[in-house]
Amino acid sequence: MFHNYNSILIIGTEKTGGLFDFDGTLPVIVFQFVLFMFILNFVLYTPLLDTIDERNSYIKKSLDKATSVLIKSNELNKKYEKKTSKARKAAKMDILIYQKLYKDILEEKMKSSQIFIDKFLVETTENFENNKDNILTSFDNEIDSLSNQIMTKIVT
Repeated sequence: MFHNYNSILIIGTEKTGGLFDFDGTLPVIVFQFVLFMFILNFVLYTPLLDTIDERNSYIKKSLDKATSVLIKSNELNKKYEKKTSKARKAAKMDILIYQKLYKDILEEKMKSSQIFIDKFLVETTENFENNKDNILTSFDNEIDSLSNQIMTKIVT
């Protein structure tokens, strides 16, 4: 019988359950884990998630504003590009018109200058011809007078 007592003692002192012991501490640990999970969720994760959501909404609003500003700036750029294109075309046309006008004015001035020069040359040539005839006539008279004087002096 003594031998029987030892085996009961050995059985009574052995831990039961081994690796998975489902005694009263397991529900307490599960309860603590769930409680800490809710506390951490409320204290840490909820404000963090709220901050992240606010940041995401701020970024979305900023991106929406930037997109609208970009669209407006592209529209204004196209509008002003059209205006500058029209202004460039108008300026080119004005330049061509003024160049033609100045060319016509220059040609007119050149024609009037050419007419004046031609007229001046004709008058100068006529004056030269008239003066030449007068001078030759005068020379002829002088020569005749001198020849007469020479003849008179020779004869006398």
